[in-house]
Amino acid sequence: MQIKPAHPDDAARLAEMWYQGWHQAHASVVPTALTTLRTPDEFTMRMRVHLKHTKVAWVDGQIAGFFMVDHDEIYQFYINAAFQGSGLAQQMMAATEAELGHGLKWLACTVGNTRAARFYEACGWVQAGAIPYEVETGEGPLQIDVWRYEKRLGPVNQAETMIVADPIISQNVM
Repeated sequence: MQIKPAHPDDAARLAEMWYQGWHQAHASVVPTALTTLRTPDEFTMRMRVHLKHTKVAWVDGQIAGFFMVDHDEIYQFYINAAFQGSGLAQQMMAATEAELGHGLKWLACTVGNTRAARFYEACGWVQAGAIPYEVETGEGPLQIDVWRYEKRLGPVNQAETMIVADPIISQNVM
């Protein structure tokens, strides 16, 4: 697997993969109003907007998946249907986490998307609870409920170690 920045020549294939993957994972668990807005044209427009923040996983000359990072958040993470179940997703998640860098990171998983939730948990992400989340649409933002997953990446800093090691400080923090 090779991870490369997305190129404008890849945009149409990435938008199609995003459209197909989104409907596979979300159509049955989000409000009908959102599913209706998630058209191929909308994904094409969204891909153009986010292309500069997109990394593409390539396997044997084929686009196998992509991810988008927005500051401390994994904004999007999709595997081409032909590569699902191959073990590629774990490799791609490791590459995504490396892209995020150190610190507390997070991602949103639509409530009800249990396949993705199981995958994130298998990769060490911890569900922090359900939260309202604004998703972008061609007609403006729409709010849905998501499970917020968190993971601390990289070494634990000295201050965090001291808080865990000192029960008096820990009691005061909670």
